[in-house]
Amino acid sequence: MKQDITKGLSGKRRAYSGVMRGLTYLCAGVTVALIVFVIAYIFYRGLGHISWEFLTTARSVLNETIGILPNIINTLYIIFTTLIIALPLGIGAAVYLNEYAQNRAFVRIIEFATETLTGIPSIIYGLFGYLLFRQKLGLGNSILAGSLTLVIMVLPIVVRTTQEALRTVPLAYREGALGLGATKWHMIRTIILPSSLDGIIGGAILAVGRVVGESAALIFTAGTGYALVTNYVQALGTSGGSLSVALYVYVYEQGKFDVGFAIAAILVIIVLLINFAAKFARRRLKRT
Repeated sequence: MKQDITKGLSGKRRAYSGVMRGLTYLCAGVTVALIVFVIAYIFYRGLGHISWEFLTTARSVLNETIGILPNIINTLYIIFTTLIIALPLGIGAAVYLNEYAQNRAFVRIIEFATETLTGIPSIIYGLFGYLLFRQKLGLGNSILAGSLTLVIMVLPIVVRTTQEALRTVPLAYREGALGLGATKWHMIRTIILPSSLDGIIGGAILAVGRVVGESAALIFTAGTGYALVTNYVQALGTSGGSLSVALYVYVYEQGKFDVGFAIAAILVIIVLLINFAAKFARRRLKRT
């Protein structure tokens, strides 16, 4: 039975509590309403311009047709390449900082650095990736150069969210496992990481959202190419524009707002599908 937490308070305190509760509900309602409005408006403007030809063909200047299949594939390539590099590095770094590092001053410096990196504008990452990966390493305009740039962008997010998830695991879990004779790594692998899975998956979702929505850094590094390359290894060395880059090109450079809204609707659908898939995987992993 739900208890009244304001019971026993003075009339002034009860009124204050009611006002604050009302403001909280109002803020939450406004936030949800804005999100629903934005998504509904994007779907309203974009879904009507999505067709099977639009999704399954490549852009052709000669035939004057617009297709975004290469952009969809390039986006998936970039997401996959970024995550297979960033997740092991980020989770490993967070485990070391939270479970192994003894120098607390060093840990605080790393945490300050990661928090600072999360606030750097993406255009600066793009400039850095352009100078390092495109010019110094000679990768040129390529999906690999863009993915490596995004790894640097999302790595602080993965590290910080994983650290926070690891800190939610009770100390008693660690003491109990070590008291039963488990090694530290066995304790981390079988108890700590599974117990913090929700936060780790949440960090991965945030990283995917950053990757999907990024355009400034990718224009500098991955380029705006729209050739259809189905071979993953070959695609890593070719220029490929993601969906967000294609949206920028069609809207800002060509003024095709209908195409832009169609791409925006597809991006929203992809993000929603990734979120639902992550939640489903999290529930299945919890059952096992």
